Amino acid sequence: NNSFIRKSRNMPVMSAEPGNLCGLSSYKFSGLANAKALNVSVHKTGQKETILLTSINPRASRSQRPGSRLVQAGVKKQAAKGFAQIAKATEGSLYRRDLLQLAQEKYRRVKTSLKKKKVVVKSRRAAK
Repeated sequence: NNSFIRKSRNMPVMSAEPGNLCGLSSYKFSGLANAKALNVSVHKTGQKETILLTSINPRASRSQRPGSRLVQAGVKKQAAKGFAQIAKATEGSLYRRDLLQLAQEKYRRVKTSLKKKKVVVKSRRAAK
């Protein structure tokens, strides 16, 4: 048990912990229980939205400090560069290679969620 668990009827047990890639309460995705956590998320500062890749601080001494345990790095919004960046952070550095496909899928979904609908202005003079 922990304070991040979210339960609902007819739903899997979810988790709101930082560093949890899928939001599911399981050891595989846990950002608290695992020695290595991985997450892709969005951070909004005013109008600007940034895609972040969250992982555990490489320095071992930081793992005992909750405030500086997680490290967030920005990810490029250009699809090819973003996928490459995530691949390098996971496969390239042998860091949670099992989550590479899921992280790239979440990156794709986060990127799609940032797209805004274009406002179509109809002319009032045009014939109806």
